[in-house]
Amino acid sequence: MRDAKITQIYEGTSEVQRIVISRAVLDEAS
Repeated sequence: MRDAKITQIYEGTSEVQRIVISRAVLDEAS
């Protein structure tokens, strides 16, 4: 159960990071 929670948190974090990175890339491109 603990591993599942860590996986959920990690997936959530990577999702947020992807949004932040894509925004940064779009800002640089424009």
